[in-house]
Amino acid sequence: MGKCRLSGAVMAEALAKVLASVLACATLLSLALASVPARAQTAFDRPGGDYFSAPVASGDPEDCALLCERDRRCRSWSFSYPDVEGGSAVCWLKNTVPSRVPGSCCISGVRGAGVIEPRVEGVETSIDRPGGDLRNFELKEGEGVEACKAACTADNKCRAFTYARPGYTGREARCYLKKEIKPPRRKAGFTSGVVR
Repeated sequence: MGKCRLSGAVMAEALAKVLASVLACATLLSLALASVPARAQTAFDRPGGDYFSAPVASGDPEDCALLCERDRRCRSWSFSYPDVEGGSAVCWLKNTVPSRVPGSCCISGVRGAGVIEPRVEGVETSIDRPGGDLRNFELKEGEGVEACKAACTADNKCRAFTYARPGYTGREARCYLKKEIKPPRRKAGFTSGVVR
């Protein structure tokens, strides 16, 4: 059986075609990623660069993102949830884009970033299911939506739950266990889920 050898010119031409294909793919990928809109980061703060702050009566981070969109000086924003001392939610507009740092207190984004709530199986973020209550109770400090969901799962009469962050229905977080599954309604500060 004979051996085949490629000449230097043929090999160079083949390599040039491969590199051209790789470059074309990289260009297409960068264009595709550039067309994906920026998203706000839930559970992150962007400390510094503040030039304006205002209370957000609705308690909705989307209102903060919209406020940034309407102000030409704004390059980024941070939304702070209501605090346990009874303070309202606050929107912080920034004339820079500070680095993000983890913080359950906040949602932050850059101008043009919409608010996208995290998707967790069995949990509906920014959703309330009003009515159909079995019972409700205050959660201990540090307990969150997981404790509310666990309480519903442990109670055979509970079909769904709604968790309210501190500051949205009172100073402390509150868990509402539901004996009926009611229609979901968008509401900032609330998280719901259907268990059975």
